[in-house]
Amino acid sequence: MVVVNAEKVRLTGRKWDDKVYYRHTSYMGGLRQETASELRDSKPDQLVYRAVKGMLPKNSLGRQQLKKLKVYAGPEHPHAAQQPEALKL
Repeated sequence: MVVVNAEKVRLTGRKWDDKVYYRHTSYMGGLRQETASELRDSKPDQLVYRAVKGMLPKNSLGRQQLKKLKVYAGPEHPHAAQQPEALKL
């Protein structure tokens, strides 16, 4: 599945400031956090990727399904040869 225009994602309410994404660097005290607005500014495709990853099952099937997901911030993508179809939402 190819997702384009990930930079145009909108969140409702105060989620841009209140929603926090955590990661750990594997060092002592290495817990890093960033808000949804900071993540949008640095890596807008990660908002969609992490949302989909959270909805998938946490097993080998979910990991296989996640490998098929391709997310791009803008409208350009290198998958034109596969002839993806536009999905109206």
